Amino acid sequence: MDIGALLTSAGINIAICVVLLSLYSILRKQPSNASVYFMRRLISEQIKPDPFGLERLVPSASWIVRAWQATNEDILAAGGVDALVFLRIVVFSIRIFIIAAMICIFLVLPINYYGQAMPHKEIHEESLVVFTIGNVKEGSKWLWTHCLALYVISCSACVLLYFEYKSITKMRLAHTTGSPVIPSHFTVLVRGIPWSRDHSYSKLVENFFSTYYPASYVSHQMVYRASRLDKLMNDAEKMYRMLKAIESQSKESFLPCLCGGTTHSFTALNIEEESVKSKTSGDELQESPREKLEKNDVEKMYRRLKTIELQNKESSVPCLCGGILHSFKALKNEVENVKHKACGDGLQPSQTDKERPAAFVFFRTRYDAVVAAQVLQSSNPMLWVTQLAPEPNDVYWSNLSIPYKQVWLRKIATLLGAIFFMFAFLLPVAFVQSLTQLDHLRRTFPFLRGILKQKFMNRLVTGYLPSVILMLFMYAVPPTMMLFSTIEGAVSRSERKKSACIKVLYFTIWNVFFVNVLSGTIISQLSVFSSVRDIPTQLARAVPTQATFFTTYVLTSGWASLSAEVIQLFPFLCNWFKRFILRKHEEPCSGSALTFPHHTEIPRLLLFGLLGFTCAIMAPLILPPLLVYFFLAFLVYRNQILNVYVPKYDSGGLFWPIVHNTTIFSLVLTQVIALGVFGIKRSPVASGFTIPLILITLLFNEYCRQRFSPVFKRCPAQVLIEKDRQDENLGRSEEIYKLLRTAYCQFPLLCPDLSTSQDPSTSQDLSMPGDGGQNKDQDSSKDSKSPNPGNQLVKLSE
Repeated sequence: MDIGALLTSAGINIAICVVLLSLYSILRKQPSNASVYFMRRLISEQIKPDPFGLERLVPSASWIVRAWQATNEDILAAGGVDALVFLRIVVFSIRIFIIAAMICIFLVLPINYYGQAMPHKEIHEESLVVFTIGNVKEGSKWLWTHCLALYVISCSACVLLYFEYKSITKMRLAHTTGSPVIPSHFTVLVRGIPWSRDHSYSKLVENFFSTYYPASYVSHQMVYRASRLDKLMNDAEKMYRMLKAIESQSKESFLPCLCGGTTHSFTALNIEEESVKSKTSGDELQESPREKLEKNDVEKMYRRLKTIELQNKESSVPCLCGGILHSFKALKNEVENVKHKACGDGLQPSQTDKERPAAFVFFRTRYDAVVAAQVLQSSNPMLWVTQLAPEPNDVYWSNLSIPYKQVWLRKIATLLGAIFFMFAFLLPVAFVQSLTQLDHLRRTFPFLRGILKQKFMNRLVTGYLPSVILMLFMYAVPPTMMLFSTIEGAVSRSERKKSACIKVLYFTIWNVFFVNVLSGTIISQLSVFSSVRDIPTQLARAVPTQATFFTTYVLTSGWASLSAEVIQLFPFLCNWFKRFILRKHEEPCSGSALTFPHHTEIPRLLLFGLLGFTCAIMAPLILPPLLVYFFLAFLVYRNQILNVYVPKYDSGGLFWPIVHNTTIFSLVLTQVIALGVFGIKRSPVASGFTIPLILITLLFNEYCRQRFSPVFKRCPAQVLIEKDRQDENLGRSEEIYKLLRTAYCQFPLLCPDLSTSQDPSTSQDLSMPGDGGQNKDQDSSKDSKSPNPGNQLVKLSE
């Protein structure tokens, strides 16, 4: 590949970026696209659409200015600690590759270009190989510059990593100490509850923790098997939103009565959330004739609502004689009848069949919860397995029903599936690599010889097409890895996304870097993989030659992916189809909002970081496109965090250790490849100085692992005890217990209202952490006869 092919690829990608970014600046100004490009702001605040004018049809860079001017406080308020940590990854990449570009472009690149005495062509006709370290002759005395550049890049990366790790660790601790009461700090997730013929799971949990944690155990909330009523509740929520939309439309279409009467414009249909909760406040989990009756009632209501909606579309005239234009008292009475049918029912005996061997156990203090989560509860490690509970919004409820004994089997199965998928992906990678070899193409496809003789087609096929095809194949990887992580049995959304992030990272590093570097065809791949001891030498020989492909991959997968990210093509098409084809106008809600795709964006950033480190001294021409990508990513991701993505949970920067470990791996891999290159080029001085650098990098990583990594795995007891004492001095115990009461409700619409009064004896017991014994046992014996043994934190007054 020559400079002309690289410029062709760069020109195509620059044109795509300019077109898509200009189109985005126009589309974001249209009010109909507000739910696509301003979903987070629509949920959190009211946005008034700008009046129509020519400005709405002209591209502008106002969004870039707003993204640049946003402060860290704005990012923290909009996306939480996770969003701020993600942007720190981008900032770290910008800083380290600015240093790398300065030293490699001005020091290493001239030495590579003039490494051999040879006649040079014009720049646009030069092969990219002459700009790599492969052009330096063996035994050259100038290889010390490459070793010096390697030292500067490695030391700068370690220093920046240290300060970033230290800053993010403080940020994580501040998230724990400075945030309001977090229910997960008082809650332990218990799995592997043994089955008993005589007692329910709920009773077993109560007996176990009352016996072994009498002074700290408060209550528990069982996990239930989902039933058909889940769908009914979701339908009820959709009906409620539909009714609100119909009511808002009817207020605009109906005129007031002129003779003192009323025009009942869907006021009776303003079924508020309390009514929906009352409708299903009974046994929401039992499949019984009562549930079938409720299902029929809901279906009848839904059919009548659709009839009302059709009637609403017809024109209506104002009431002139004091009469009622539309009366929906019958429907309202029907709702009340359904409510009365459901309210009186308690849990049936078959309710225990719905319980799963998992529960959320609440403790009086944070420290008690941490101790219970980290202690082995039983002589059988597969029973009574405890861990700190995830945040309520972070819980992945469907996986809590998985028996704990199946988890290790699921992890092995998903690991084997991921490995098989990685090797199956060799086929498209081999095809992509074959496109970069013109001689191989001419032999395999003789009919392409005439086309490949054209200079533009030659540059298009070798410089642009391979990276595009590989990028398209890579779009199938994140959904597949997310499916594997779901099957694996993760109990929280953040854990599932973290697992998917690691899988996608391993997959991309293996297939995009190693497979592309080691060979270009399946046969040569197998021959290379069979001789593992030769891999370092093969990497040293192949990385400089494959650097041209990686440069075009950064252009295509980097620049173009950011343009696709900002324009949100799929949500835009879905919104357009709903509004202009289906004629649906739904109010924005957090349930339909997008969350930040950490499992796709973090691996992409780290892959580009790996390519930048490994190619910095080998082929410095990759650094300018890489810097452009990171600068554009800084603006695009800030804009998306401020306007589009809605954070549903905050892991407190849990992804940063992955970033740190991958960066260290990239540095060590770069140093090993450089050691191999210096050996091939017969430079013993450079090779001798590279070995201590590898050891220094590994020692630095071990120091960071001992200094910072434990904070991301466990919360310090000192911090927890200070928070507990602060809450005790401020008298927040009652407030905390009320929060725990509904925090981990599996079915939110069925949670009791916080304003419901409590039993005095229970309230007194909960508000006195030091009094743990006899009152607790008495209340437990009373609660065991209550209609809901799964949630015994409070007793509702009748």
